[in-house]
Amino acid sequence: MTTIDLNADLGEGFGRWALGDDDAMLDVVTSANVACGFHAGDPESLLRVVDAAHRRGVVVGAHVAYRDLVGFGRRYVDASGPELVGDVVYQVGALTGLARAVGGTVRYVKPHGALYNTIARDDERGRAHVAAVVEAVVRSDASLVVVGLAGSAFLRRAAEAGLATVAEAFADRGYTASGELVPRREPGAVLHDPAEIRDRVLALVETGRVTAVDGTEVELDAGSVCVHGDTPGAVAIARAVRDGLEGAGVAVRSFVPRPAVTS
Repeated sequence: MTTIDLNADLGEGFGRWALGDDDAMLDVVTSANVACGFHAGDPESLLRVVDAAHRRGVVVGAHVAYRDLVGFGRRYVDASGPELVGDVVYQVGALTGLARAVGGTVRYVKPHGALYNTIARDDERGRAHVAAVVEAVVRSDASLVVVGLAGSAFLRRAAEAGLATVAEAFADRGYTASGELVPRREPGAVLHDPAEIRDRVLALVETGRVTAVDGTEVELDAGSVCVHGDTPGAVAIARAVRDGLEGAGVAVRSFVPRPAVTS
């Protein structure tokens, strides 16, 4: 039986500002990429999210980002290597502490936003920040899995460093012919129709290909599929995707063992 993980970015509100329906998404996904306070999330709300995830048996990952709370982590930050190492170690440590407080644990690391896109590229800027993120994960806990864009420089470098890796595809994002995500300001960057997204993900899982914005077929070998928690209608999209996969005989479960649930 084919198996795939379904993840979502959660904990992305701040104080009284709510973004997405974390509780509803936790009833659908198998892995939760939880913000760590640098692009979104405050300690109280993050504690609540990791507690809810733990009680549902959903695997928690640290959704680390550039230090860009105002820009929601979607702006490139020209951080030095040591600065970025410290920022990522700090975020992983913070979320790990919150998870331990509810009897849970952090099992993986997934970069967010501009950091995710920067380290996916094999250019001078990307290579410098890839090295920093990989070093930070190794120094935090080398048993953590890293999640990144399928075919990215980040996953190659992480594997070379001995880290376990999981390639990711996106349910609700458009792809270029080169396999990169369409920038959010461009047409076709974000998809919204649950039925279309369901069929797209099912085709990806069954064929290993996704249709790019120019109509070409892109090869993607992914072990996890992401639905953005802040996309309008995210819960309906995630539910349609999961129902479509399970209806086709695809097992939806996390890429790491399900955590034990304690009262």
